Amino acid sequence: MKLITTTALALVTAAPATIAAAQGYGMGGQGQTYSNPGAQVQPEQPKQQQSGIKPSSKALKALVDLQTSVKANDTANIPAKVAAAQAVASTPQDRYLIAQLQLQAAAHTNDFATALTAVDAMRASGLGDRAAMAQAYSAIGGSFYNAKQYDKAVAAYTHAIEINPGDINSQELIGESYFAAGQKAEAAAAFQRALQMTTAAGKKPDENLLKRTVAIAYEQQSPTSVELARQWVAAYPSPSSWSDAIAIYRNLNHPDTEGTMDLFRLMALTGSLTGGQWAQYAREAFDQNNFNEAQAAIDAGIAAKLINPGAPENSDIINGLKAKQKATAADLAVATKTAVNGMALLRIGDRYYAMGDYAKAAELYRMAMGKPGVDAAVANLHVGMALTRSGDKAGATAAFNAVTGPRADIAKFWLTYLNQKA
Repeated sequence: MKLITTTALALVTAAPATIAAAQGYGMGGQGQTYSNPGAQVQPEQPKQQQSGIKPSSKALKALVDLQTSVKANDTANIPAKVAAAQAVASTPQDRYLIAQLQLQAAAHTNDFATALTAVDAMRASGLGDRAAMAQAYSAIGGSFYNAKQYDKAVAAYTHAIEINPGDINSQELIGESYFAAGQKAEAAAAFQRALQMTTAAGKKPDENLLKRTVAIAYEQQSPTSVELARQWVAAYPSPSSWSDAIAIYRNLNHPDTEGTMDLFRLMALTGSLTGGQWAQYAREAFDQNNFNEAQAAIDAGIAAKLINPGAPENSDIINGLKAKQKATAADLAVATKTAVNGMALLRIGDRYYAMGDYAKAAELYRMAMGKPGVDAAVANLHVGMALTRSGDKAGATAAFNAVTGPRADIAKFWLTYLNQKA
């Protein structure tokens, strides 16, 4: 994002110069300059400029008078000369040329409001280089932004986008203007529009834009912040982006123990768990009597030097696990044969998952599917997790897409991770 400011109004003054050159009418230099005007006198027209924007004979003298005042920077008389020229203007060309001169005068005095009025008139004429007008609007928007006139900045940037619908930079600056004005909901919507424009253009959004959009949406406690967080982590996966994205989901949705466990499992895969979260992961698993997974979480946290085994805050879970027997594959095989209901099968699947036997875990999850008391969303989510770990991308995708209800967002996070794999 680039803020085009008017600390140097060169971009604004460049716009009419560019327009003049493109249309064959100039205010001195290489363009046409009128002098010694009279009703019976026609200015010399260079051959290469015959097709340019030309004033009517009725407005010619008033235009030359205005041009003379603008070139002399005669600020005291320019408004009267503009009014006089407008009074005799009879064609779109007349009105365009008056506005062009008015814009040049406004640029000299940093009169942003008049500059905006002038570009509006140039645009209304239907003449001139529209790309240059869009640039002029953006420059004027920067002027208003610097002057803390944020509503006018938004208006100017909006005009730039009306001319150039692909102007992502101006769309971002609309968001910045709203944010600076304290209109954070409007800012979030404007930044989201910038993201949509970027995607529609086939471009990858800038990470700073994504992070800014996510942060503002989250500050507003907007439900869209979860989807935006997923977009961020999909485009720029890293331990920190995964950690922040999942934290946003957890803080807004407060998942139950089942959901928290499934998110911790994903965070373990993405390397985004902190020391405290590794310990919490272990405690959640312990509470489900899944001592294998609890021990694996503690061991991984210690190996990553994120858990200090000697710290008092970790002693309860570490000592508690020492007293618990861990299941073996043989134990799970026996438990499968004697399982009394679907939830028992699901928990046996969780233990196979903790042991790294993902194929067997998926088998148990499927066995649990459809049985009384088993949430189909949980079963499908766990099937997808196990197939993700076993490398069955197609099967995992189908399972995640089958998750409905409140757990669908967790499945989408897993699907985002899955889609990042080869």
